[in-house]
Amino acid sequence: MSLEFVLSAEVRSDYGKGASRRLRKSEKFPGIIYGGGGNPTPISLNHNEVMNNLQHEAFFSHILTLDVGGAKEQAIIKDIQRHPFKQQILHIDFQRVVAGEALTVRVPLHYINEEACVGVKRDGGSINRIETEISVSCLPRDLPEYIEVDLIELELGQTLHLSDVKLPEGVTSTDLAHGDEDHDRAIVAVHQTRAAKEDTDESEGDTGEEGGEPAEGGE
Repeated sequence: MSLEFVLSAEVRSDYGKGASRRLRKSEKFPGIIYGGGGNPTPISLNHNEVMNNLQHEAFFSHILTLDVGGAKEQAIIKDIQRHPFKQQILHIDFQRVVAGEALTVRVPLHYINEEACVGVKRDGGSINRIETEISVSCLPRDLPEYIEVDLIELELGQTLHLSDVKLPEGVTSTDLAHGDEDHDRAIVAVHQTRAAKEDTDESEGDTGEEGGEPAEGGE
C-alpha cells in the first residue's frame, strides 16, 4: 500500500531573518508553496512533524498533501535548506501539483539482485552504487515511488548507465532528454575488490618467477 503524507501548515505573515529566527524558536520553521498558476504562499510548518517524515525515503518522491489552515493543496518537495551541523531544517520549498502538468522529480533507485549478480557471485566483485536517485519527468498520476534496477546479469568490470534503466510507462529521464551522450551517466558498476586484485597481482608475480636461474653453459 502506497504511503500518504499529510503536513499541517499555516500561512505566514511575518518575513525577514528576525521573523524566521522567532519562528524556529517556537519549534516551527518557514517554507513556501509556489507554482501551479497560483501566487507564492509563505507558510510555517511544525519542525518535528517534517523531521519525522524525512525518515521515509518515499517522502521526497511522493505527492504530499499540505493542510494550510484547512485548505488542502497537493505539492512536491523542490528544495530543503538544512543547518550545516545541527539536525535542523531552515527552510523548505514546495511546488504545487496540477493534474495535467508534468513534474520534474528526483526518484530513488532500488538495486536488486546485488549479491546474486554474475560479477559478485561468480567473480567475487563488489557493487559500486554511483547514483542513488535520478531526475525524471512525468505527469502526477505516473510518478513512481522508486525505480528498480536489476543487476542479475551485471558482470565484473561492467557498468550500467541511465540509458540501461527501464523506466515505467509515462516516465522519462530528464538527463537523457538532452539527447547528448555526455548526459548518459554511469549509475552502478561491479568492481574487482582490493583483496581479489592483490591475489591476482601475487599470482602473476609468482608465475613470472617460476623459471628460476638459467643453466650455466659448459666451457
